[in-house]
Amino acid sequence: MNAKNGSDIPLGLGMALMQNADAFFYFSALDEEKQQKIIDGCKGIKSRDDMKNYVDGITAIG
Repeated sequence: MNAKNGSDIPLGLGMALMQNADAFFYFSALDEEKQQKIIDGCKGIKSRDDMKNYVDGITAIG
Protein backbone atom coordinates (compact mmCIF):
# COMPACT_ATOMS: atom_id res chain seq x y z
CA MET A 1 0.00 0.00 0.00
CA ASN A 2 1.38 3.42 -0.91
CA ALA A 3 0.67 6.94 0.25
CA LYS A 4 -0.15 9.63 -2.32
CA ASN A 5 3.50 10.66 -2.44
CA GLY A 6 4.45 7.13 -3.50
CA SER A 7 6.13 6.18 -0.24
CA ASP A 8 5.27 2.88 1.36
CA ILE A 9 2.87 2.83 4.27
CA PRO A 10 4.25 0.83 7.21
CA LEU A 11 2.81 -2.69 7.25
CA GLY A 12 1.14 -2.37 10.66
CA LEU A 13 -0.54 0.89 9.68
CA GLY A 14 -1.73 -0.55 6.38
CA MET A 15 -3.17 -3.63 8.05
CA ALA A 16 -4.94 -1.54 10.69
CA LEU A 17 -6.35 0.77 8.00
CA MET A 18 -7.72 -2.22 6.10
CA GLN A 19 -9.60 -3.28 9.24
CA ASN A 20 -11.22 0.13 9.72
CA ALA A 21 -13.03 1.26 6.57
CA ASP A 22 -13.84 4.74 7.89
CA ALA A 23 -10.20 5.42 8.76
CA PHE A 24 -9.05 3.92 5.44
CA PHE A 25 -11.30 6.18 3.36
CA TYR A 26 -10.42 9.19 5.51
CA PHE A 27 -6.67 8.51 5.12
CA SER A 28 -7.04 7.96 1.37
CA ALA A 29 -8.75 11.33 0.94
CA LEU A 30 -6.02 13.28 2.77
CA ASP A 31 -3.36 15.27 0.95
CA GLU A 32 0.26 14.06 0.95
CA GLU A 33 1.33 16.23 3.89
CA LYS A 34 -1.43 15.00 6.19
CA GLN A 35 -0.87 11.38 5.17
CA GLN A 36 2.81 11.75 5.98
CA LYS A 37 1.96 13.26 9.37
CA ILE A 38 -0.10 10.16 10.19
CA ILE A 39 2.64 7.83 8.90
CA ASP A 40 5.27 9.64 10.96
CA GLY A 41 3.05 9.47 14.03
CA CYS A 42 2.83 5.68 13.94
CA LYS A 43 6.54 4.96 13.71
CA GLY A 44 7.04 4.31 17.42
CA ILE A 45 4.02 2.05 17.80
CA LYS A 46 5.04 -1.52 18.63
CA SER A 47 1.84 -3.43 19.43
CA ARG A 48 -1.16 -4.37 17.31
CA ASP A 49 -3.56 -2.99 19.93
CA ASP A 50 -1.75 0.35 20.06
CA MET A 51 -1.83 0.57 16.25
CA LYS A 52 -5.54 -0.24 16.23
CA ASN A 53 -6.15 2.51 18.79
CA TYR A 54 -4.04 4.92 16.74
CA VAL A 55 -5.98 4.16 13.56
CA ASP A 56 -9.32 4.30 15.37
CA GLY A 57 -8.43 7.89 16.31
CA ILE A 58 -7.07 8.83 12.90
CA THR A 59 -9.80 11.35 12.10
CA ALA A 60 -8.80 13.36 15.18
CA ILE A 61 -5.13 13.32 14.09
CA GLY A 62 -5.56 14.46 10.50
